[in-house]
Amino acid sequence: MIDDKTLVRHIESADIVPLALSLAQISGDLTLLERVRPFIRGPWAHQAKVPDDLQREICDGAAKAYRQIEAGGTPKLTELDDAILQNMLSVAVGEEVAQDYVAMAREQIAFHRMQAGISDPPKAARRDGTKAIIVGAGVSGIAQAVRFRQAGIPFVLLEKNASVGGTWFENVYPGCAVDTPNHFYEYSFATNDDWPEYYSGQQSILDYLVSVCDRFDLWPDIRLSCEVSQARYDEDAGRWSVRFLSATDGETVLDAQFLVTAVGQLNRPAKPAIAGLENFAGPVVHTAEWRGMGDVRGKRVALVGTGASAAQIGPAILPEVEKLTIFQRTGTWISKIRNLDRKVSAGKKWVLANLPFYGNWYRFQMFWAFADGLYPVLRIDPDWNGGRDSVNALNARLRDRMVHYMTERLAERPDLLAKVKPDYPPYGKRVVADAGWFDMLLDPKTALETDAIDQILEKSIRLSDGREIDVDTIILATGFHAGRMLWPMEIIGTNGTIRDKWGEDDPSAYLGMTVPDFPNMFVLYGPNTGLGHGGSVMFLAECQAKYVTRCISLVEEGGFRTITVDPNVHDNYRARIDREMQSFVWAHPNVNGWYKNSVGRIIINQPGKLIDYWASCQKPQQTDFHFA
Repeated sequence: MIDDKTLVRHIESADIVPLALSLAQISGDLTLLERVRPFIRGPWAHQAKVPDDLQREICDGAAKAYRQIEAGGTPKLTELDDAILQNMLSVAVGEEVAQDYVAMAREQIAFHRMQAGISDPPKAARRDGTKAIIVGAGVSGIAQAVRFRQAGIPFVLLEKNASVGGTWFENVYPGCAVDTPNHFYEYSFATNDDWPEYYSGQQSILDYLVSVCDRFDLWPDIRLSCEVSQARYDEDAGRWSVRFLSATDGETVLDAQFLVTAVGQLNRPAKPAIAGLENFAGPVVHTAEWRGMGDVRGKRVALVGTGASAAQIGPAILPEVEKLTIFQRTGTWISKIRNLDRKVSAGKKWVLANLPFYGNWYRFQMFWAFADGLYPVLRIDPDWNGGRDSVNALNARLRDRMVHYMTERLAERPDLLAKVKPDYPPYGKRVVADAGWFDMLLDPKTALETDAIDQILEKSIRLSDGREIDVDTIILATGFHAGRMLWPMEIIGTNGTIRDKWGEDDPSAYLGMTVPDFPNMFVLYGPNTGLGHGGSVMFLAECQAKYVTRCISLVEEGGFRTITVDPNVHDNYRARIDREMQSFVWAHPNVNGWYKNSVGRIIINQPGKLIDYWASCQKPQQTDFHFA
């Protein structure tokens, strides 16, 4: 039993808004909501200016409420009607939340539970045989495996690596961490109250994914070190034949009625075609292939790229290197993110795990702050006349805030400021969290080069102006072949291969998941399902896993053998997506990057809010498909 002094100390470490909402739900006193509402201006803790006396009252009330629960009492409001829940959601984030979010919040945040994620989904008994093959054991593949276990659909999950985890197994470069709050970057069915940091590192996230496989007994259905090379649909048999290379059994073929690809968009490193790169005498390593790299102590290091991976690895290796030269093609919006380098206190962990409903409200705040609450900043205002470096008034305010931060951090070096300040609107490319980037740029050991690389020589890099920079190691922070989805697998449907359908970099799928001429195949984290402003791939994975499972249920319940998306449905969806994309910041003429393919079509991001995608995935429409 926790003593009174420790209890008060733990509760005082909690954020005041979710604490107030928790207290209101436990006590049933909804008047508390109206007392705190005027002091909340957003979902972040620093946006709540609740008076000290009211904060003291909330903390004391929460301590008392916990003691009552501990003594066997029960919360007054475990079931919230729609009107009350909508009102509480609005109070939580300091603005009006539409009624559309109520059903989503019930499912994802589980406000009827005293702690989120406390109950596992029911796990059906295993059935013999293999109904489905999942390719890829990252975030999406694990979510699909859990959903299949819940539904009793027998499956095999094939993973090319020696562990589950996907990108969180492969990316082990120094500084690798999540840039979405961890209490949102987690499955709703397996919440974690013990994240070590607010934005945890690679190993913590990998450990979490492994723990989910443990918790839901997935290991008997997972085959590691099995890399798929080909999947061929047999129209006569109505089954997929999947060929893979197993580290233990050699080349193997497995067949199943359904194929689910869960390899994602960011799994094959993209290496730039720089003249002479193959002739460099020292190590050349992509950030996604760091495993086994060793250290860079005392080395003159070239870091090519200034995106998210570069912004993490650069500051992390700076103390070890002799010289760090950054090669920048375009500037990147770098923002100060609260709690980025903070550990979660023991008191905060205790409150998340023990105070009824607190974790639920905290998680909804993180959803809003990093997803739909940011949505307005993305839309192009056709009447906006604030210049070509912003797309609407809110976007301009955020730009001014980030420019102010950059200016403040680089006050001593106006030459650096001129180089790093982007010429495109914020969120045209993903905004990068400042994990020490500006401190790194100001360090005497660091040089920032913006002239193009002309050629890599044996021991140096020559720039377009003729200068040569001596280097010992080259690190490529140059992203992935995001547009070449499902590559290098050969996937053969009823009318050719997926490359015949998509070309090298023009993928499209209905809801990002189903493709004409590829019966019984589903793509997770596919075309136009990404989020350019934040969000959580965990959330998207759950939406898609549910949709796929329900599609398979339609086949089984109808006594069918196959399900294939109607080509007209697919084509109309693609046309709508392309049309709507022109209203978003990614279509701005100053924006170029991996969100677009070689002809300028936006293939990565989705144009809707998370609530829109969630709603689209709730129930497959039979009229969207052909069954046979």
